[in-house]
Amino acid sequence: MLSHSSIRRWAWVHKWSSLVCTVFMLLLCLTGLPLIFHHEIGDWLDNHIATPEIAHQGPMASMDAVLAAAKARQPGMVPLYMYREEDEPLQWVVRLAKTTMADSGFKHVVVDARTAQVLGVPPSEQGFMYVMFKLHVDLFAGLPGMLFLGLMGFLLVIAIISGVVLYAPFMRKLPFGEVRHARGEKLKRLDIHNLLGIVTLSWFFVVGATGVINAWSDLLVKYWQFDQMSQMIAPYKNLPPPTRFASLQQSLDVAQKTEPEMQLGFIAFPGTPYTSQHHYGIFMRGDTPLTKRLFKPVLVDAQNATLTDSRPLPWYLVALLVSQPLHFGDYGGMTLKWIWAVLDILSIIVLWTGLKLWWRKRHQYVPDVNTRILLSEAY
Repeated sequence: MLSHSSIRRWAWVHKWSSLVCTVFMLLLCLTGLPLIFHHEIGDWLDNHIATPEIAHQGPMASMDAVLAAAKARQPGMVPLYMYREEDEPLQWVVRLAKTTMADSGFKHVVVDARTAQVLGVPPSEQGFMYVMFKLHVDLFAGLPGMLFLGLMGFLLVIAIISGVVLYAPFMRKLPFGEVRHARGEKLKRLDIHNLLGIVTLSWFFVVGATGVINAWSDLLVKYWQFDQMSQMIAPYKNLPPPTRFASLQQSLDVAQKTEPEMQLGFIAFPGTPYTSQHHYGIFMRGDTPLTKRLFKPVLVDAQNATLTDSRPLPWYLVALLVSQPLHFGDYGGMTLKWIWAVLDILSIIVLWTGLKLWWRKRHQYVPDVNTRILLSEAY
């Protein structure tokens, strides 16, 4: 049994870590729920561009033709990244902006991988899902918003740990899942709060911890640029930016020969954060549920299509990449998404009931925290 002083300290930690983060955790749970099904909702809102069914038996269009088609569709804009959606293997998506360092004003040109014909430009930075995404990621405040939400996630982890330490010894006196209906409305609400908290405990801890890691993503990428990228591009340090560029298809062929057991994940164009001004950053990946999330950068000289360097990502970026799909339940298809959604809803109930318990007890304060816990009425 915890001592009186330990109970008081843990109760203080649990109370304030919970109160500070609860409103923001409610926001993240509410916005995260539609994000679990972002692909499905995108289809329902008719934002998805389907691949046309055509008779095509020849080779795929060259990457140069795909890039040229995207640039022609958005003249005056520069390419940032090229990638494929997992459920649309016959499409390339080219992200463009006014400059390589832009943080808004993006256009996503969808190009048929077989014919290099532009299929469309879906709306960007607008609509319901965009608002949900921005609220969930950075509160429309950029890096400061991401770091703030990361701090709230850290407080959530502390609240979970302190709640387990504080209440576990006393909950042993009750059968698992018991809700004391006959002891009054307050005790019933508290028992429901604790029961759902136990059910969602592991999930909430995982989602909270991975959310904290994701909140550091920009800082981790910047550190990777300083720690690894600077070594890979050291010979180009004092060279002026290139004025002509080698074939993108030839550069991809070089990367494929360098990593023959891997497949293309995405391409970062010169000047973007994932490469340098002198290189195509060609990120290769595996094909298993885990390795397809893990990228290996291959830097190819953008002027002459020769290999500069290729090395595995460091552990901190591996942790980031593994945490991202785990955060939204992307590893197990639709079944895991539904499980994530149910747990998300239960977590909303836990947060809301916890907030109500605190609000109603503000006018019924009992000074001795040990007495409150023994009466099963502590916050």
